[in-house]
Amino acid sequence: MPVRKVLIGVTAAAVAVGVVVVGAVGVDYGTSIYAEYRLSSTMRKAANLGSDPFVAIVAFPFIPQAMRRHYNQLEIKANAVDHARVGTATLEATMYSVDLTDASWLIRPDARLPVEKLESRIIIDSTHLGGYLGIRDLMVEAPPRETNTATGGVTASGISDSHGLVFSGTPHVSGFDRRVSVSVDLSIAADDPATLVFTATGVLTGPDTADQAVPDDKRDAVLHAFNARLPDQRLPFGVAPTSEGARGSDVIIEGVARGVTLRLDGFKQS
Repeated sequence: MPVRKVLIGVTAAAVAVGVVVVGAVGVDYGTSIYAEYRLSSTMRKAANLGSDPFVAIVAFPFIPQAMRRHYNQLEIKANAVDHARVGTATLEATMYSVDLTDASWLIRPDARLPVEKLESRIIIDSTHLGGYLGIRDLMVEAPPRETNTATGGVTASGISDSHGLVFSGTPHVSGFDRRVSVSVDLSIAADDPATLVFTATGVLTGPDTADQAVPDDKRDAVLHAFNARLPDQRLPFGVAPTSEGARGSDVIIEGVARGVTLRLDGFKQS
């Protein structure tokens, strides 16, 4: 009988500890959800967005980081933002090692946030890019050599190389109305860091393309239809572009900066 009582006591203690642990985890998770909700609402107002953006504070446990006034990682993503030239785009920012000394754990709208590393992106889907280029059925793919890589791209965030992207669509060319695939290079204009340049380099045929040859007398006109300059593409928080490429069927401009201090109202630049 004494042994049985001991076992019952040990079991009861274990259950009690489990309840405390589960309760603590629940409180921590609930607090992080509230902080994300508050920051999302603050971001919408500070950056003049049309809706609350997605916000993720990547922290577990959360409360110790909040008490230290330091977040290891913070992600912000705003979809369907009114954007220059293309109509709408997605804006993203990923911050690493965020100092909250001048803020609070809920981050005030006017707070200055020192950040060890900042990744900033503009994401333009193929539908809106096609509208800008005048190619309504445009599809964008990463360079063929990258489609089977483990990460899906050459950057940490999975963005492809800027050379040899596959653009497929029906260009507006007199006497030629067929869907084609073209190899396109992306670059930032030498005279303007906010301008993305599209340079068509050749017609593609074979597997995973439109597999449509172009007559010699239409080739220059077809390639010209995929050439363009896309100005006014200023990255969130004014970060300078460091890479451009594709992810999925989106074109992405990305900038990476270190040792910067930012405010929430700088998220949307154009």
